[in-house]
Amino acid sequence: MAAAAEFLDLRAAAPFVVAALAFYFLVEQLSYHRKKGPLPGPSLVVPFVGSVAHMIRDPTGFWDAQAARARKSGAGLAADFLIGRFVVFIRDSELSHRVFANVRPDAFHLIGHPFGKKLFGDHNLIYMFGEDHKDLRRRIAPNFTPRALSTYAAIQQRVILSHLRRWLDRSAANGGKAEPIRVPCRDMNLETSQTVFAGPYLSKEAREKFERDYNFFNVGLMALPVDLPGFAFRSARLGVARLVRTLGECARASKARMRAGGEPECLVDYWMQETVREIDEAKAAGKPPPAHTDDEELGGFLFDFLFAAQDASTSSLCWAVSALDSHPDVLARVRAEVASLWSPDSGEPITAEKIAEMKYTQAVAREVVRHRPPATLVPHIAGEEFQLTEWYTIPKGTIVFPSVYESSFQGFPEPDAFDPERFFSEARREDVVYKRNFLAFGAGPHQCVGQRYALNHLVLFMALFVSVVDFRRDRTEGCDEPVYMPTIVPRDSCSVYLKQRCAKFPSF
Repeated sequence: MAAAAEFLDLRAAAPFVVAALAFYFLVEQLSYHRKKGPLPGPSLVVPFVGSVAHMIRDPTGFWDAQAARARKSGAGLAADFLIGRFVVFIRDSELSHRVFANVRPDAFHLIGHPFGKKLFGDHNLIYMFGEDHKDLRRRIAPNFTPRALSTYAAIQQRVILSHLRRWLDRSAANGGKAEPIRVPCRDMNLETSQTVFAGPYLSKEAREKFERDYNFFNVGLMALPVDLPGFAFRSARLGVARLVRTLGECARASKARMRAGGEPECLVDYWMQETVREIDEAKAAGKPPPAHTDDEELGGFLFDFLFAAQDASTSSLCWAVSALDSHPDVLARVRAEVASLWSPDSGEPITAEKIAEMKYTQAVAREVVRHRPPATLVPHIAGEEFQLTEWYTIPKGTIVFPSVYESSFQGFPEPDAFDPERFFSEARREDVVYKRNFLAFGAGPHQCVGQRYALNHLVLFMALFVSVVDFRRDRTEGCDEPVYMPTIVPRDSCSVYLKQRCAKFPSF
């Protein structure tokens, strides 16, 4: 009898449940259409989840569809709905600049990822504003002086060459079969970042744990934001917390070494050299330590650098190899320029002065980044309503996605063509004429502070790679279609045939 009564109660409640769900659906649709206004976008959205399944299943197709809507409408904007959040996609370069230029508490907040604050933690450079943000960037400036970049260049070359040696040995052991280089590039970049940023302060054991936690983070970036045990997002969040603690310990060790008069060997040393002076001056004056000098907070900022350098650089290295293979004339000019300045037989690394003389190779690097911007989108959230155009106001709480990828194909003549001459030719000077469309490193107060380091890394990789390796792409249909991993990479992960080119492999 009790079971029958319970069943009847459920039947009686069913209409109310259905009515409540229908009401929720109606309110959500009305809210979406009110925010959407005249923007192109879906006429109906799936309750709560919206288009997130499409975005996770096929991110390339999802963002291509946003771009197509924005282009077709002529508005430069498109709307959609993801996990209970209204989103606006921005294709137009000038509208993207308006977002980048208005990162402040009462306008846009840079978030780096739709659920970034929960994933990255509180101590993060990208969430800062105003004078506090300017002060931190001032403290970071010594990390990217010519002297510091020269120190990093020697480290970068040692790591790159050690990995190229492994690539060639593995290729020979596999009978010269083609192998994808995305994961090997990622591993090389992770070791480069660890060594350049933290130098002698990461033990072998710490590096192994670091690699495991960073892999958790990478997987979590592309997963549903379910913060529960057993889900990739939870593993990523916990992995980031461990990485930040580890990097904080590196900052503490560097402070001790710099206070003892040691010479800088890595990025954290250049940073802590000035930081310990400011801490000691404050202590002598009876004042509290300056802002942003706490070990764990510094660890969070170092993680920002790692995140910015790691996957973006992996993307650019893969696209550089693909572009050089597709354009034999460009490859020949890079090889000739590098050979005129450096030889694998020299036994010496490429100096900062030689890097500066590689004008054509630098132009190729910039064109790689323009043609295939690694981080295609730079998510922000609207802290308040913001009038973006004369006819559309971004609602408070909207996640806004300026597309630096779409900007790269605006303004430039024949934008789909891979053409380093646009950055090399003094007559064309497209890097100046179309500067506002070159947004791969962002713009405004949060423009990438390490862009010179990133371009140097790409130049050094290309210079060493073309000098010591003969390579050929294993070209298959669709192999160069971009896919998200989480930055864009070739669909086949850039599969190449490799063999040693130079008579003697360089060692220094």
